[in-house]
Amino acid sequence: MKETHMTRLPLQAVLFDMDGTLVDTERLWWEAVEQVAGRALTGADEPDVLGRPVEHTADWLAATTGRPAAELAAALHREFADRVRAGIVPRPGALDLLDALARDGVPTALVTASPRAVADTVLEALGAERFAVSVTADDTEHTKPAPDPYLAACRALGVDPAACVAVEDTQTGVSSAEAAGCTVLAVPSLAPIEAAPGRTVRSGLTDVTPDRLRALLPYELRVMSWNLWCGGTKVRDHRAKQLKAIAETEVDVVGLQETFGSAAEELAAALGWYHHRAGENLGIISRYPITAGLGDPDVGFYGAAGARIAVGDRQVEIWTAHLDYENYGPYVTDGDPTAHEGVRLGQMREALDRIGDVEPVVLVGDFNCPSHLDWPGVDWPVTKAAEEAGFRDSYREAHPDPERDPGHTWSPVEVHPEPQDRIDFVLHRGLTVLTSRTHVSGSPRPLPEVGDNEWPSDHAAVITVFALHGSAEPA
Repeated sequence: MKETHMTRLPLQAVLFDMDGTLVDTERLWWEAVEQVAGRALTGADEPDVLGRPVEHTADWLAATTGRPAAELAAALHREFADRVRAGIVPRPGALDLLDALARDGVPTALVTASPRAVADTVLEALGAERFAVSVTADDTEHTKPAPDPYLAACRALGVDPAACVAVEDTQTGVSSAEAAGCTVLAVPSLAPIEAAPGRTVRSGLTDVTPDRLRALLPYELRVMSWNLWCGGTKVRDHRAKQLKAIAETEVDVVGLQETFGSAAEELAAALGWYHHRAGENLGIISRYPITAGLGDPDVGFYGAAGARIAVGDRQVEIWTAHLDYENYGPYVTDGDPTAHEGVRLGQMREALDRIGDVEPVVLVGDFNCPSHLDWPGVDWPVTKAAEEAGFRDSYREAHPDPERDPGHTWSPVEVHPEPQDRIDFVLHRGLTVLTSRTHVSGSPRPLPEVGDNEWPSDHAAVITVFALHGSAEPA
């Protein structure tokens, strides 16, 4: 097999929390709250104190003390600001990391739940020039743990959250950054934080370098769904054209339908890839090792089959499905177009039962029916069943407007009056969608003049690029 090269997302920016992350203010805030509350705080108070905006903590104190929230908020601002002005202490390694990122040309942002007045005091002490952007509690309608602050910082920087590392010290901040789609480096200041996929936990910023942050970013996993159309045999030199399409699109995994028996084996052999064949019609090929075949290895012409692939230290299940083509709904011009979806729905439910509740998982295929996300007022039951099982439609995540981006996959060679629709899918559960698109090579001539087409299929392929984090990394 060919050597497998795994591609990570490039590091576009690093987004820093302030209190407790860059500067040792969490304890100052804790002391300020204790002063206003008139009592010592305990671990039970942490969810309403750490990482929370002043207004939240003021409302919490108001509920327990009976004092007006506005009065408490003013007191909290005053007590905290006095402590901050008395002496800001950068956390060990913070300034070294900021300077190293500047040398590497990686932009940084300050993202804090503190008010602007406090943030500006800290920025002045740290050097405001170290940050391209700052977002405070005054700048978004919702602050942490909502994703709004991190999303606002990414918009201001013009970067993709999936290609950013957020550095946080509280669970509230971690939740905000992860909800925005960022990779997280957690450096707990007071309360512990558990490691998780996409979340690395370290004791501090000492020895954290730009390269170590780059190594935290997710891998790219490019998945294609492709109906080969009778194995490609309707087009001359079909195997060479299939290989060319796979090479040019730089995909990592292809879920195949209509393999006509040997397509998966032959394509994988030519590419130096791994393959899994199921029955005479389904197959999966992968540049990453296949560690297990899933489902019925003797599945019929219609149905689903899967494989487990190893991507770095993660295992991902890839399933490919081909559902029955008869009684095609869009042909119905008078009446309910979903009236005859029972067979396809049964096949989909059987596939979902075999898949179970595993994550991460990708389900691709030619479903031979449209999506309920594309037809207003028509609840196509096959795609609804997948959605109810927790699967998300990657193409519609990337392109939510079906009028602007119809994403038709049927058919590049069947022309008017054949209805054009999106019937090929890349669904997922437990992954992050980076991009998704349909793909056809060249300009296919319509039937019957298809023999010399560059594109050897009657379906467009669907290609989705996912972000896949490695396993949880503790300190």
